[in-house]
Amino acid sequence: MAKQTKVKHIAIAGNIGAGKTTLTEMLCKHYKWHPQYEDVEHNPYLNDFYEDMPRWSFNLQIYFLNGRLKQLLEIQNGNQTVIQDRTIYEDAHIFAPNLYEMGLMTKRDFDNYFNFFETLKSMVKPPDLLIYLQASVPTLVAQIQKRGREYEENIRLDYLKRLNEYYNNWIEKYKEGPLLVIDIDKNKFPESEEDLGEIISKIDSQLYGLF
Repeated sequence: MAKQTKVKHIAIAGNIGAGKTTLTEMLCKHYKWHPQYEDVEHNPYLNDFYEDMPRWSFNLQIYFLNGRLKQLLEIQNGNQTVIQDRTIYEDAHIFAPNLYEMGLMTKRDFDNYFNFFETLKSMVKPPDLLIYLQASVPTLVAQIQKRGREYEENIRLDYLKRLNEYYNNWIEKYKEGPLLVIDIDKNKFPESEEDLGEIISKIDSQLYGLF
């Protein structure tokens, strides 16, 4: 791949507990990129959603979609290289269909939501590189327990497992742009400089054609 004039958008995708935020922080430090995080603290729906999913699922997904679209427009209109913690695709291809399949979102709401997503997607560019953190459910559980976020304590194993299936199916079909898959069961980048180095050299090779 030829050296690109300007890499503007790196996105990190992965299930709950995969290590997206940690990797975002580490890559920002290394490349001097600008991070964009998911605003979990100020999400007005999250607690209600975990208490009563059918009632709040559509509202929550629209909130995420709007936030993510805003981020993408900022990236496109800015001149910094931005690394995004979670993508607009994950809401549409993983979280919303999972809620629908589990009977936690109506078909009408899901169709409305997905059509809206498709419209928005046609207005924005895909990332210059998508990094997918692939992990087994036991690895995810261990990492979720380690960080101890209160609202995540109620997440059930079957929920994580289903999300993982959606993630892997989505990644198999992902054709929007360049993709890098990191196996988090083997690569322990938060603890290992060597493992982080391996990710960095793969990114260099993808973005800049360096081997």
